[in-house]
Amino acid sequence: MGDQTTVTVVQKAHSAEVAFRDPHPLLAGHVLGYTGQDFSLSQPQVRRVTALATVMLVIDFEAPVRHLVTDTDMAGPQQSFLLSPVSGLSDRPLVIRQSGREYGMVALLTPLGARALFGFPLWELARRSVHLTDLLGPDGRRLTEQLAEAPDWPTRFRITDTFLLSRIGTGPELPRQVRRVWRRLTGSGVAPIDALADEVGWSRQHLTARFHREVGLSPKSIARIARLQRVMLLMRSTHPPSWAEVAATCGYTDQSHLNRDFRLLTGCTPAGWRALTDWSSVYIGDPRVYAVHNATPDLRGHAPVRG
Repeated sequence: MGDQTTVTVVQKAHSAEVAFRDPHPLLAGHVLGYTGQDFSLSQPQVRRVTALATVMLVIDFEAPVRHLVTDTDMAGPQQSFLLSPVSGLSDRPLVIRQSGREYGMVALLTPLGARALFGFPLWELARRSVHLTDLLGPDGRRLTEQLAEAPDWPTRFRITDTFLLSRIGTGPELPRQVRRVWRRLTGSGVAPIDALADEVGWSRQHLTARFHREVGLSPKSIARIARLQRVMLLMRSTHPPSWAEVAATCGYTDQSHLNRDFRLLTGCTPAGWRALTDWSSVYIGDPRVYAVHNATPDLRGHAPVRG
């Protein structure tokens, strides 16, 4: 399988490396991108996971130490987080504390890709993380072994392409109406749910119920997350606008509306988010946000996750 149209970008510094690549063109619409990571954390690092409109597939080659932080002050009780977790769509943020070596890959799947890969409606995975082998069985173990033994990131990305093409190409599809609404909600425009229901010939109630079952979240939740990601794109630009300007541009009723959504979906305020100097400690689920800046990251203690 040729992949001349894809380019692997590998960044190295201080014995750490991170690699990025878009999926094979035949996977467009199903897979958003791949990230490879190999670095060690000299001390525990807190990572925020925003609300996700994608399915995040993590393949660990070695076992880092991960804990889910369940208390907002970061000092509360913690529970272990899975090795090689597959995280479904979620309208809630998470905070994870991690230490040790992070050596593995992340693949971001749209609901179209995840539905075809796993073969079941995504409400079963919503707001949950499940071990990779619980979903893919022996194929998941073999894939992990192949990737861990591969000599470099380009080879690993090609292996992942081949695996996903074989599974997604023969897997079930989302209903045509759900696909259409998904694309409209996550596109550049803004469309009311009632108008989308009219477009596909369903009632709003039926659209909401069917969409929620197939995708895992309601159309309204997906629209909110997509709007937040448009905010992130603007705020990651070289000359970011004011929050009031962002609120108006992205369709919020006012800045207070933006503030409420921001806290709900990220777990912190817009001001607190903007003060972050290290976006490598944030999972957003939209590769476009990380593509805005191309500056070489500081990899001495951590690496950016383009996910």
